[in-house]
Amino acid sequence: MKNTKGWIVTSAATGINLILGVLYIWSIMSKALIKELGWTTLEASLPYSVCIASFALVMIFAGRLQDVKGPRLGSTLGGILLGSGLMLSGIVKDPFLMMLTFGIMGGAGIGFCYAATTPPAVKWFPLEKKGLISGIVVSGVGFAAVYISPLTQMLIAKNGVSQTFIIIGISALAILLILSQFLINPSPEYTSKISHPQAQAYQSAPKADYSWREMLKTFAFYKMWIMYAFTASAGLMIIGHITSIAKQQAKWENGYYLVVILAIFNTLGRILGGMLSDKFGYAKAMCVVFLVQAVNMICFNQYVSPVLLALGVSLTGLTYGALFSLFPAAVTSHYGTRHLGVNYGLVFTSWGFAGIIGPLLAGKIFDSTHTYYVSYVISAVLLVLASFLTFAKTSKTLTSSKIAEKLSK
Repeated sequence: MKNTKGWIVTSAATGINLILGVLYIWSIMSKALIKELGWTTLEASLPYSVCIASFALVMIFAGRLQDVKGPRLGSTLGGILLGSGLMLSGIVKDPFLMMLTFGIMGGAGIGFCYAATTPPAVKWFPLEKKGLISGIVVSGVGFAAVYISPLTQMLIAKNGVSQTFIIIGISALAILLILSQFLINPSPEYTSKISHPQAQAYQSAPKADYSWREMLKTFAFYKMWIMYAFTASAGLMIIGHITSIAKQQAKWENGYYLVVILAIFNTLGRILGGMLSDKFGYAKAMCVVFLVQAVNMICFNQYVSPVLLALGVSLTGLTYGALFSLFPAAVTSHYGTRHLGVNYGLVFTSWGFAGIIGPLLAGKIFDSTHTYYVSYVISAVLLVLASFLTFAKTSKTLTSSKIAEKLSK
């Protein structure tokens, strides 16, 4: 069955996420804020961490809005908030005020847009492709830094950090408003045509769709919340500090190149994570991803050259990116797609918590010790703990590919 509309929605959603990736250039912005405005490392970390927290918190309400009113309204509202927040960030000079503009406004804008991208896209495709489609859509966020990192570096060199905020804000506002109009949900009749009628028999839960209240009564929700917080903190720490890490560990001033490398592997990780989830199940994939990142964090202090840092950043991007496909797959597997927006939004609040324990803790430790070593060790411990949690039993789960295989027999 030809699915032109589904691919249009998927393309628009991916394009929106390509703009939302502005969050991942913060290490470049923070370096400029420290240099041009004299901020400390901790002060330069605050707007980024507040943005992450705001993003995650708003995802709950944005997910509910998406579930009830559809994706177009939420994404349009998000585009207005993000574009305005970036433009206002170019006017303010105080860390507290930028916590309001980039942090709260920008984070809320990202949250409303992000919540409106994956749910409508996956609803246009059958069960056995949901992991792949989810991976494609969220890959936009990761890949964004490939183009926006050198662009931001060029704009800062030419215009300064304040003007750069304004230029990116105007561009983001225009593009997001246009792409948001292409986000639509399929009709219930279309959904029923692409769904296997016996699929419920193979779901991990006794009913197809859980409301958020029902989800909160399950152990799986709290397990996923803790795992997401523990594992995302490592990636967020590296993303927020990579240019400073390059300068401190390798005496390299061109650390923005690492942002591009991280973005490429972040993108690959999101697609690969969706494919692995479809084929082997999210639990097994999670365990491997968490342990690889834990080993990487233990070794990160030894990356004292640009080449070694590139290796560490590649592994960080690959494993961190996979989280954005694995956790939506886990939520979908346990709780269905009807309330996916708000359900994943609640799980996603843990990512906001990770934005506090990762970047802020690293900034505070570096200001005190002038090294990131302790931060790496803490991240590794949290990742190992999360890997053990993947073995905690909740309920039987089948991968989407296995479900399709059983239904075809």
